[in-house]
Amino acid sequence: MKKLLMVLAAVTIIIALSACGANQDAAGGSDTASSGSGAATELNITAKNFEFDKTEYKVKKDEPVKLVFHSEEGVHAMGISDFNVNLKDGESKEVTFDKAGTYDIFCTFPCGAGHVNMKAKLVVE
Repeated sequence: MKKLLMVLAAVTIIIALSACGANQDAAGGSDTASSGSGAATELNITAKNFEFDKTEYKVKKDEPVKLVFHSEEGVHAMGISDFNVNLKDGESKEVTFDKAGTYDIFCTFPCGAGHVNMKAKLVVE
């Protein structure tokens, strides 16, 4: 019984530590929203091990933006609490940011030892 518990504990630790170590291909990110073919501009946000591809992203107030999220390395998700945004890898959401200011973007998936420091800023001008 002790062996089984130790094996299960070891497997759990390995999975937790390797969550950010998986390698996945994804499109690159951009630090500013760029015009797409529709009415909304597109903002790509890419996550990799314990960081986002940019430290700051800028969008315009009251203009629709299509947020597109990808994980380049590891398993991540992203959130912006003030605007009820929570995206997993490969997901997108159209949002109109109606309040100017600076907001936190953070990883919402417990991805490993650097998870608590995985943050970026969204500047709504």
